[in-house]
Amino acid sequence: MAVPDYQSLMLPLLQFAARKGTEISTSEAVEALAKELGLTEDDLREKLPSGTQSTFININRVGWASTYMKKAGLLETTRRGFYQITDRGRDLLEKQPKTINVKLLRQYPEFLEFEKPKGTRSSDKATEQKASSEISPATPLEQLEAAYENLRDELANELLARLKKVSPAFFEKVVVELLVKVGYGGSRADAGKAIGRSGDGGIDGIIKEDKLGLDVVYIQAKRWDSNPVGRPDVMQLVGALQAQRANKGIFITTSRFTDDARSYVSQIGSKIVLIDGEQLTNLMIEHDVGVSTVSLYPVKKVDSDYFEESI
Repeated sequence: MAVPDYQSLMLPLLQFAARKGTEISTSEAVEALAKELGLTEDDLREKLPSGTQSTFININRVGWASTYMKKAGLLETTRRGFYQITDRGRDLLEKQPKTINVKLLRQYPEFLEFEKPKGTRSSDKATEQKASSEISPATPLEQLEAAYENLRDELANELLARLKKVSPAFFEKVVVELLVKVGYGGSRADAGKAIGRSGDGGIDGIIKEDKLGLDVVYIQAKRWDSNPVGRPDVMQLVGALQAQRANKGIFITTSRFTDDARSYVSQIGSKIVLIDGEQLTNLMIEHDVGVSTVSLYPVKKVDSDYFEESI
C-alpha cells in the first residue's frame, strides 16, 4: 500500500502510545506502525524527491505526526528521542475519534499558537485565516521539496526551449561544457578540439572517456525541435563505431528517442548512451551548465549531540 500521509498516522500513533503505556521511541513507533499498516519493505524504502530522507521514517511522516501532536499536548517528550501519551491524549482517545488531523488539533490553544506565522503570535485575525485555510496532506518538508521540484521542472522546460533555438555551434559548446563537467574529455580545450572534427558519417565528435585518455567515446548530437530520434539514426552511429573499431558512444538530442531506438540499443553489443531532452536539461541543472543559483534555503535541525552534557 502507499505510505499514509502524516495526518493519517496521528491516530494509530497515539493509539500505540496508549497501548504501550510508557515512553516510546521513534524507531519503536515506526516498527509498530509499519507492521500494523501492512507496509512493505519497498514502502519503507520510499524516499522524498531529494532522495536523502525516508518518507515514512524519522523526521518525515512519523516524525511530523508526533511533532504536531506534541504541539497540541497529546504527546509529551520524556527524554531525547522518546515521548509518551498525556492525559489529554487519553481523553481524546476515550471519545473514539475516527481520525486525528490538523483540523482536530486546532481545538487546542497551544496548537493554534504554534500555527501562527512568525511575528503574528498575538494576532487573532492571523489565527482565523490559518484555521480557515486548506490543510495540505504533505508535511512542511514535503511541501518544500514539492515546490523545489516544480521550480526545477519549470527551469528544465525553459532550458530545453532555449537549446532548441541556439545555433549548431553554440549547441556544440553546450555539449562540450556538459561532458567535461560530467567527467569526460580531460580538459575543456581537448574536448572542444574533438567535437565536430571527426568527419565520419554518423559521428559529430570524439571525446576522451577519462582524464588520462585511456579510451574514447564517439558523440552524435541532434538539436531537433520535436521530431523523435528513431532507430535508423542510432544505427548510423553504431555503424560509424564499427568502422572505427570502437564500441562506446553517446547520442544526445533535444528531442526524444523512439521506443524502437531504445529497444535496439539494449540489444546490441556496443555501449550506446541515449540522452534525450529531459535528461540533457536535468544534467545541465545538476552540473550548473547554463544555469545560475538565485537563492539557497538550508534546511536545518537541532544537533542533539551538541546538547549532550558531559558528566
